[in-house]
Amino acid sequence: MNPLVVLLLSFFVLIAIRVNIGFALILSSAFVIVLQDLPLVSVVNQMFAGIDSFTLLAVPFFMLLGRILNAGSITTRLLEVADGAVGHIRGGLGHVNVFVSMVFASLSGSAAADTASVGSILIPAMKKAGYPAPFAVALTAASSTLGVIIPPSIILIVYGAFGNVSIGALFVGGVVPGILVGLFMMLYTYILAVRYGFPANPFPGARKLARVLVRGAPPLMIPIIVLGGIIAGLFTPTEGAIGAVLWALFLSLFIYRDIKFRDLPNMLSSAVIDFAIPMFTVAGAGIFGWLIAYLGASQIVVNFILGVTDNSYMIMFLLIGFLLLVGMVLNPISATLIFLPIIQALGDTAGMNPIHMGVLSTIILSVGLVTPPYGICLLVANQIGGASLGRSMIAAAPICALTILVGLLSLVFPDIILGLPKLLVPDLIPSGG
Repeated sequence: MNPLVVLLLSFFVLIAIRVNIGFALILSSAFVIVLQDLPLVSVVNQMFAGIDSFTLLAVPFFMLLGRILNAGSITTRLLEVADGAVGHIRGGLGHVNVFVSMVFASLSGSAAADTASVGSILIPAMKKAGYPAPFAVALTAASSTLGVIIPPSIILIVYGAFGNVSIGALFVGGVVPGILVGLFMMLYTYILAVRYGFPANPFPGARKLARVLVRGAPPLMIPIIVLGGIIAGLFTPTEGAIGAVLWALFLSLFIYRDIKFRDLPNMLSSAVIDFAIPMFTVAGAGIFGWLIAYLGASQIVVNFILGVTDNSYMIMFLLIGFLLLVGMVLNPISATLIFLPIIQALGDTAGMNPIHMGVLSTIILSVGLVTPPYGICLLVANQIGGASLGRSMIAAAPICALTILVGLLSLVFPDIILGLPKLLVPDLIPSGG
């Protein structure tokens, strides 16, 4: 049997019997290495090569940032800003949900953290205000995936680190499509609010709104620190993550005083544990991805696709369909690491700019955080909301379709992704596309 088939088949069999994905990657890779009579030391070497990246150090700092935001009053302040800005529109709490997810995405880069922190406050509030529980769950889960698209996205960091693509340009490229997805979700919420009579919160008044904005302004400096510093060339994404953590700590410890120094060891240990689990997967994906490249999977897939069509748009439509399927069973980090050689090979074949390809694939993979059977954001939100999972899935379907729509629009109109990088970081945009 073809070793590539053995590799993929053994991996998905292990996943099907609920073996941890990191172990599944390593075991299936080791099995094929033995069959191919390759040196077993390759397993260790490629696992180490997979995690030997300074850029990946940004990930635990963004995870720590999420812990700090949730432990203190920063999340509450952001909710107040969102309520003051959009809560008075028909369907107010739904708009607040999406708006605060957009803001939270620009702070922590983690979809699951957004679901848990925002959902624990807004899902009960939406149910109390008369919103159907499945809709509250679906909107919270879907809007939390904006953390995958809007910088600082952990997925974009991984894509850039392993795909040799500028992370700064990927960050800037994710801004417009991320905001566009959020606006589409708010438009959908407004349409439902008009149709079903969802309430709006009273406008707080200009004076109170100004006071709320002042209270929320310091945390909103975080995305400015990260993105502004990277665009200006002052520091790397990792250094930007460290700067964001230091600023959040300064606010929480000395200005707001809602966390204590004694809380820091627990936050640090939690962030380390949260980081260790995906890093084990990253190490496993290092050897798995190396084998995929060694066995020529990228060229096999490209040749197969070219045998079906040589139209650039058709190639990309097939890739988008493939990523939607992959996202249903793998988290976006694992899917990116495992299939990155194939994604980039098909992107090159279709003439896609590497930045365009990276952001587009991330948009599509973000849908998998809501769609079953993986759908971690939907599962977390549903647990908070106590709704029927089946009804929550149905409610989430049109919202997920909006994300896919933005992906398709970004494919047809590349400047949705590339326009801002061309304007702000033209030196980081490689040729192509």
